Amino acid sequence: MNRRLYVAALISLALAACAGAAVSSHPWTPEATADGWAPAGGSTRQVGLGWPGGAKLAEGVRYAGGVQLIAAPASSLHGLSDLKLTGDDGFVAVSDSGDLVRGRLELDADGKLSGLHDLRVRRLTTAEGEPIVDKVAGDAEGLALTEEGEVLISFEREHRIWSYGPLDGLHARPEARAYPAADFPPNEGMEGLATAPGGWRVGGEGGGVWDCSPGGCRTVVEPTPPADSWRLTGLERDPGGDGWFAVQRSWRPPFDVRARVRRMDADGTLGPVLVELKLPGLTDNFEGIAAEAKGEGVRLYILSDDNANPAQKTLMLAFDVR
Repeated sequence: MNRRLYVAALISLALAACAGAAVSSHPWTPEATADGWAPAGGSTRQVGLGWPGGAKLAEGVRYAGGVQLIAAPASSLHGLSDLKLTGDDGFVAVSDSGDLVRGRLELDADGKLSGLHDLRVRRLTTAEGEPIVDKVAGDAEGLALTEEGEVLISFEREHRIWSYGPLDGLHARPEARAYPAADFPPNEGMEGLATAPGGWRVGGEGGGVWDCSPGGCRTVVEPTPPADSWRLTGLERDPGGDGWFAVQRSWRPPFDVRARVRRMDADGTLGPVLVELKLPGLTDNFEGIAAEAKGEGVRLYILSDDNANPAQKTLMLAFDVR
């Protein structure tokens, strides 16, 4: 994940203009409970899509609410780099500092995202069962929940995919899983991770798509460097079972920061843009994506990584797609 910290001040101005007044607070109490999860304090502020000329939504796509997650500088609720749903309004996220975060979505009377609560954190562990303490070893970027209930996490810098077992009974000693034999740059690794028939799908930030299973990985799209500024940062399986949703990020100096969501077919082809976020509206470093069936369509959630930078924001936004 490329750090673009020097553009964050402008982003902060745009986000501040979009923030609502309602704030829901939770105390910071980091002591772990018997199950290994520690309550994590924070607050959530409702946000809109910002000034006209920013967000572009395709026909059939509707904004379904969003929040900014605010936490103390020392909190583990920073650097969240991927997101998946666990059912019954639950979610799990992973950070690029080596933490798992669980919580629940708050929906208002119209079913729109209005807050987050029951936030908890847990440190990821090494293959020896010890907590990860090194940023290089803990740079988690992708997250998937397999059909068998495994929590899969992809890491960059030390490129690998590990299984931590079931979410409600995480293993102290993760097991290695197959990942692409590609020459990933240190800071542009396996950003996209999602379930796939018989295994999991991997997307590289700098190009390439692979379908993996316990037996190995098959190249779907060769890892050719992108021809433009857009980079894949997250993947999620369509809950209808037909394809995937992909979130992409673009940065073009000095201040052009964008995010967009598209569909991805089985052969790795990307479809039309469903959502695009850019200045002067609400935008940030979006890297996580999750989906669930809702009515006759799909509810998408996207999550931004604030890089633990006080000038950036952790945002979770919802969109309904017919």
